[in-house]
Amino acid sequence: MKRSYIGLALGALVMVAALATFPSCGFKRKLVGITVTPSLATFPTPDSTEQIVFSALGTYIHPPDTHDITSQVAWSTDIPQLIQINGGVVSPQPGDVCGIANLSASMSDGGNLVIGYATVTVDDPTRPICPGGSPTQAVVTVTLAGSNGGGVVTSVPTGINCPSGACGAQFTIGDTMVLTATPNAGHTFVSWTGGCTSIAGTTCSILVPNGSTNATATFN
Repeated sequence: MKRSYIGLALGALVMVAALATFPSCGFKRKLVGITVTPSLATFPTPDSTEQIVFSALGTYIHPPDTHDITSQVAWSTDIPQLIQINGGVVSPQPGDVCGIANLSASMSDGGNLVIGYATVTVDDPTRPICPGGSPTQAVVTVTLAGSNGGGVVTSVPTGINCPSGACGAQFTIGDTMVLTATPNAGHTFVSWTGGCTSIAGTTCSILVPNGSTNATATFN
């Protein structure tokens, strides 16, 4: 019987020694990873009123576990002029800015900074310089100036019918499109200014550049 007790005692000592050589699960729970969802998000235009809600899931050890830490992380981006962040709610910054940004969720755990990322794209398919922008199309816009209700502007090829319809449309880069200003009753056409390549009376011809351009029609 004494040998049995001695064996049990030695076994217990060996067990204690073995536990001492492994990382203790009695340590404070430790954050080792952050997963941001969704991992990819796209706003269709810089002036989109859409908001995308991101969440952050923390992965822990001692013991292994996961928790929603959306409200605990610090949200930030590497391109602050592109997106604005309110907690995990993200929307485009006001202004005509497009591009791709990293959205990060970070949290310090015992001096160890843990960071998770997502990618946010602010798109504009009407602008070749933007993600998703057409390499063959560019936008021509029209501004009406002078007398209110002084006239209308239409385009060939079709696309612009301002102000009753669109005041901007996509046209093929390198092609020539023509704007025609038609005064309303009681008004007269005054002039074209802006991006016209050539002007002939009420018409403005534009050689569509690799980038957006604007022409202004003034009525009185």
